[in-house]
Amino acid sequence: MRFVVVSDSHGDRDILVQLVAQYQDQPVTMLHCGDSELTTDDPLFDQMTVVQGNMDFNGQFPAQVVVPVANERIFLTHGHLYGVNGDLMRLLLAAQENQANLAFYGHTHQLACEMHEGVLLLNPGSIAQPRGQFRDLKGTYAVVDVTPDQYQIQYYNRQFEPVSQLHFTFKRA
Repeated sequence: MRFVVVSDSHGDRDILVQLVAQYQDQPVTMLHCGDSELTTDDPLFDQMTVVQGNMDFNGQFPAQVVVPVANERIFLTHGHLYGVNGDLMRLLLAAQENQANLAFYGHTHQLACEMHEGVLLLNPGSIAQPRGQFRDLKGTYAVVDVTPDQYQIQYYNRQFEPVSQLHFTFKRA
């Protein structure tokens, strides 16, 4: 099972169009962690699940959703309502309360992935306005491959090229 996770595109519709085209013939679930700054009626969102970010002023997207896919449960949120700039404890608790084994979030514009108490917490970084150590990549998104035994995460740049030093594997609980 494969998930394509993107966040914080901040009005850059073109990169989302390219991203959808890149994976259109593959069996993937596409997820956007908010701050798209696009409207809910945009046809792009027929092909991905989207949540509300702090810069999505139309207020039309849900603040968080639980996405069940096969045996997985994904807690999808932007993260600002869970204090992800400080720590991930509130996000972890929300994921656990929703029986989710994956929690995808954005907001910080900095990529991150870690396992806590059997939950994979993942930030794909910002596809449009990255910050932090990997800002020179000019934007990132993540592909999460789920097998019965592990999660494999590969980060990609805006040219859809894998970033070799940003590949992570976590054993499932």
